[in-house]
Amino acid sequence: MELAGLEARLHALAIFRGLLANPVMEALLLHLSNVVDGRNWDALKSYGEFIARLYRAGGDLARCIRQAAEEDDNVYIRAVGRGETPPEYMARCLEAELETLQAAASLTPEDLTLPLLKKHAALLPRFGVTQTDLAALYRRRLENVGRYGWGVYARHHMFCLDGGGRIVPVGHPDGVAPEDLVGYERERGLALANVRALLSGGPAANMLLTGDAGTGKSSTVKAVGNALKEEGLRLVEVRRDQLRHIPALLDELSENPLKFILFIDDLSFRKDDDNYSALKAVLEGSVSARSGNVILCATSNRRHIVKEKFSDREGDDVHRNDAMQETVSLSDRFGLHITFQRPGKSEYLAIVRTLARRRGVDCQPLDAPAERFALERGGRSPRAAQQFVDSLAAGGLQKG
Repeated sequence: MELAGLEARLHALAIFRGLLANPVMEALLLHLSNVVDGRNWDALKSYGEFIARLYRAGGDLARCIRQAAEEDDNVYIRAVGRGETPPEYMARCLEAELETLQAAASLTPEDLTLPLLKKHAALLPRFGVTQTDLAALYRRRLENVGRYGWGVYARHHMFCLDGGGRIVPVGHPDGVAPEDLVGYERERGLALANVRALLSGGPAANMLLTGDAGTGKSSTVKAVGNALKEEGLRLVEVRRDQLRHIPALLDELSENPLKFILFIDDLSFRKDDDNYSALKAVLEGSVSARSGNVILCATSNRRHIVKEKFSDREGDDVHRNDAMQETVSLSDRFGLHITFQRPGKSEYLAIVRTLARRRGVDCQPLDAPAERFALERGGRSPRAAQQFVDSLAAGGLQKG
C-alpha cells in the first residue's frame, strides 16, 4: 500500500479510532504526512520523534500496533463481549481496518526513510520489524474475549478505586502466587475452587476469610487473583470507606465478559457505620448485586465484623437480642466462610523449615530461635515465620 493511501486510511479509522491517540501512531501519522507532502526536513524531524516514541514502546512497530489493537476498547469488541453479533457492515469495516493496520505494522525503516535524504538514509535510526497476522490474532482475541478483555482490563489484572470511585489499575501489584504460600492448603483450595466456579459460569459464593492476623488471608486472595488472571479473572480492591460505590461498580462490570473479585481487606465496622448498611444491602441480594460475573471477597480479623461493646447488650431482652443478631447477620450473608486459625507449634515450625529451605538458610538449631521469635512478636503465624526466615537470611539474628 502506498504511503499516501495508508495515511488516508489511518485517518479514516472508525472502529479502531482510539489508536490514533496512541503516541506512536500519532507520531507515525505526522511523519507519513510530511513524507507524502515532500517536506523533507520536517520529515527528518518527525522521523526522529516517531523513532523516539517507538523506542519507549519497545522498539518494534508491528508489536506496538498489535498490542494497541488487541487492547483497544472499541464498539465492536464490546458488542462481542455482550454476546451480540455486530451487523455485517461493521464486520466488513473491521476487516478493512485490520488490513490497514496490517499495512502499517509491515512498514520497514526503508519505507519511511527512502523519500528523505537518500544519501543519509543508512545513518538514520532503525526499528524492529516483526512478521505478524493482525487479522488472525484479533479474531482469536474476539473468540476468547472472556479471557482477555479489552482496554485497561487487557493490560492489567489488579485494580483499586480512586477518590471518585473509578476503577484504576494498580501500578505495581503484589505478585504472590499460591505456591509461594506455605500451609493452609485446605483453606486456599476452598477459595480457588469457588473462584474457578465463577470463571466456569457456575454458582459462586461471596467469600469471607476470617482469622488471626498474619495467617495469610489477604495473600490468599491476591494469590488467587494472580493464578487465574490468564483465565479471565480481575481483582478490584475496595476500601471500607468506598463501599457505597459497589452498586455502581456492579452495574459497570455486569456487561463485561471478564470475571471480577471485589476485594475488601481488613473489614470491620462500628455499630453506627453507614458503610455497614451499604454492604449489607449488596449482600442481601438486590438486583444489581446478582451480577453473574462478580463476587465479593472480604477479609477480617473479627468473626462477626461489627465491633460490639458490652453496652450494646444492655436493654430489655427483645432489643438486646435484635442488637446481637444484627452484629452477626452481615457475616452470615457471605455464602462461603473460610477460617484461618493460628498454627500450632508443629505447624508453625513446619512452615519455618519450608521457608528456610526455599531461601537456602542453613541454621541449626532452627526450632528454638523460631519459637522464641514468634513469642516475642505476639504469637505464631505464617507472617512471623516469614519474618524470622527473612531476618536469618539478612543476618539479623544470632544463630542458635
